[in-house]
Amino acid sequence: MLCRAALCSHVSSRGPCLLSRLRTAAFPSHKQYLPPSGTVYQSARHWSNIPFITVPLIRSHGKPFAHRSELKHAKRIVVKLGSAVVTRGDECGLALGRLASIVEQVSVLQNQGREMMIVTSGAVAFGKQRLRHEILLSQSVRQALHSGQNQLKDMQVPVLEARACAAAGQSGLMALYEAMFTQYSICAAQILVTNLDFHDEQKRRNLNGTLHELMRMNIVPIINTNDAVVPPPEPNSDLQGVNVISVKDNDSLAARLAVEMKVDLLIVLSDVEGLFDSPPGSDDAKLIDIFYPGDQQSVTFGTKSRVGMGGMEAKVKAALWALQGGTSVVIANGTHPKISGHVITDVVEGKKVGTFFSEVKPAGPTVEQQAEMARSGGRTLAALQPEQRAEIIYHLADLMTDHRDEILSANKKDMEDAEDKGRLALPLMKRLNLSTAKLNSLAIGLRQIAASSQDSVGRVIRRTRIAKELELEQVTVPIGVLLVIFESRPDCLPQVSALAIASGNGLLLKGGKEASNSNQTLYRLTQEALSIHGVKDAVQLVNTREEVADLCRLNKLIDLIIPRGSSQLVRDIEKAAKGIPVMGHSEGICHVYVDSEASVDKVTRIVRDSKCEYPAACNAMETMLIHRDVLRTPLFDQIIDMLRVEQVKIHAGPRFASYLTFSPSEVKSLRTEYGDLECCIEVVDGVQDAIEHIHKYGSSHTDVIITENEQTADFFLQHVDSACVFWNTSTRFSDGYRFGLGAEVGISTARIHARGPVGIEGLLTTKWLLRGDNHVVSDFSEQGSMKYLHENLPIPQRHIS
Repeated sequence: MLCRAALCSHVSSRGPCLLSRLRTAAFPSHKQYLPPSGTVYQSARHWSNIPFITVPLIRSHGKPFAHRSELKHAKRIVVKLGSAVVTRGDECGLALGRLASIVEQVSVLQNQGREMMIVTSGAVAFGKQRLRHEILLSQSVRQALHSGQNQLKDMQVPVLEARACAAAGQSGLMALYEAMFTQYSICAAQILVTNLDFHDEQKRRNLNGTLHELMRMNIVPIINTNDAVVPPPEPNSDLQGVNVISVKDNDSLAARLAVEMKVDLLIVLSDVEGLFDSPPGSDDAKLIDIFYPGDQQSVTFGTKSRVGMGGMEAKVKAALWALQGGTSVVIANGTHPKISGHVITDVVEGKKVGTFFSEVKPAGPTVEQQAEMARSGGRTLAALQPEQRAEIIYHLADLMTDHRDEILSANKKDMEDAEDKGRLALPLMKRLNLSTAKLNSLAIGLRQIAASSQDSVGRVIRRTRIAKELELEQVTVPIGVLLVIFESRPDCLPQVSALAIASGNGLLLKGGKEASNSNQTLYRLTQEALSIHGVKDAVQLVNTREEVADLCRLNKLIDLIIPRGSSQLVRDIEKAAKGIPVMGHSEGICHVYVDSEASVDKVTRIVRDSKCEYPAACNAMETMLIHRDVLRTPLFDQIIDMLRVEQVKIHAGPRFASYLTFSPSEVKSLRTEYGDLECCIEVVDGVQDAIEHIHKYGSSHTDVIITENEQTADFFLQHVDSACVFWNTSTRFSDGYRFGLGAEVGISTARIHARGPVGIEGLLTTKWLLRGDNHVVSDFSEQGSMKYLHENLPIPQRHIS
């Protein structure tokens, strides 16, 4: 074993290195040594563009972590860098940018109080680059001397022996690590090992003691096989048991080191996303999210990586050996430019990156399997007759009333849990609560959906005769698989399920933990309704520990995401969605414009209903715009008196505040969604000014004008560019149930596809059907025998029983 302390003026048993002591002076809160079972809370420091995570590092080594979400508690971590990660594509020289990013991430974790170790490749590639340069330079000088001419013959570099390359590259590789870690005030040390260092008991103890001492002094050990002297690997000599593993490559070295040092987490970085069930790049290859011991038979391994000694099979064997020894393992991609800059920190944060090795199999299917089940079940559902889909929804409506007591009992448990924990705001508590009246309304809405669903899927919306005996049809079809994420409101589950059933879509549901009892009961009843026609798989409730951000990355399995919840939830999902469209609205900043010709009675009724009937709703009024001529009139006084009686807190807009001597608190932003008994009042010069204000500060949700002037109202209705624009009605009518849609999956403020309350129609798309008889395009050329007709044909009426 060879050990070299880097960047240290002095390393001994008496104290830490000089830079480590300097760092302690600069960051006095930093812990130099923390017992493995201790609890550490680190303050966030932002010298890096990767944010710190403040988490308690509580870990007693024994069993590996069962779930990804537990990885944030890992204290001792080994990062193994494969040859393909460290080297350039030409295999000569190092990928400096990638390596710098990895060093940054390791430094971030080290400064959180974790104990980081690196098992690195790259010495051979770095040495090959140096030796090739020296050989080429030497050959050019010799040829110039011997030929006496300036022209040199074509030079060929001889094949370089790997041990020589390793000997030439080790010092340069370590010098590079030293320089990079110096930027983060971190000390590093190099350790070169061979198989004998693990099989000789004295050397093994020496290695163990050296690593513990380095970590005690807050130094990052950088470990590599001593390729300059290592013998060729012996065939079939590795992985013979928990106590025996042949260190024949850096994969087996990392696994052996992880078990020896009782490491919590081993991160193996390669040039592929993780472990696939067949060679990556093959047609049916699927990334395995979680790999369990015994699953090897379901995997077909391909060839090894372009550089290095190991392939994926070697990595899997090493990973399973480490897992058996008590260390959690993740294999991930360390080369992809979009993720390599944060792959290590993402793994530690528990994000769904790469393949996680676990000994604990979930009780049910994975979310990927659920999405595939929803896809298959949705296609079967779409193939049913319209009356069969309607029958499922009618049965679901009956179950809502027949099992009312069971539903309310489950909801009561959720309400009690929420009250005990005290984590939910009052508006969310109201949404969580179910009542007999709510269930009755829910059942009525479901029956409306059933009645309107029988002419949805497969409806012909256009027919064209392209040419003689060549007819084209455009028909409605389901979108595919929907992911609906909802907070608090358990009544959303049967509503959305009914809309998905009516439109023939597969459905994944992800509800909030606060409504888990209610959701489980409602989901069981939904499954019971689906079973009457054998399509239970079409609707799936996600109960695994997947984070919402992980679900939003399943772009190959999910066709549309619909968030139902707070504006923050919608924004987070829009940010997290990777290639999946998101239908919804991030804010509901709804306006009511009170015109100079507004009726006194209508104004107070409409404003009260818009703001006070349910202030937490996304279609509640947030800003009231008042024509300047209404100020200091009895109408204005009545509006203010009504808002005071209803205990609505008023915020004054800039222009409104300028008219008052003693004004309410001036609004901080005119783009505020209060979601409570609060609203903003602002003054405008007229309808055109109101429209411009709405376009500047609104969210294109719902906007209202109150006026008796029909011409002014029409101007407002035509020019306001929002999903819903009303005249002399409450903003609260912006709702799928009130529109007669039965229910809605949400209100969309998007400009493509569905807009406003989204019912069955918004969950459908179209496809084209062309029926011909031996038609080919060449028949329609100038010399062809056929001509295009493009005649519109009548659309046949479907007879609904």
